[in-house]
Amino acid sequence: MVHCPECDTTLDSMDDVAFDDTESRIGIVRASKRFYVVECAHCGYSLGSGVAGAGGGGGGAAGAH
Repeated sequence: MVHCPECDTTLDSMDDVAFDDTESRIGIVRASKRFYVVECAHCGYSLGSGVAGAGGGGGGAAGAH
């Protein structure tokens, strides 16, 4: 079994963790990324994080003359 390193709660179902996602926009290239954090649902300790891919939004050098 997996346990939270902070509160020692057993993490054995989806209800034992909370997923938080945040969108970040980078104005210089108009791309967006989503940052994900997985937390213990019992104490809020951050167990891990990740980044999802960026979507193009224009504003780059493509098509410039």
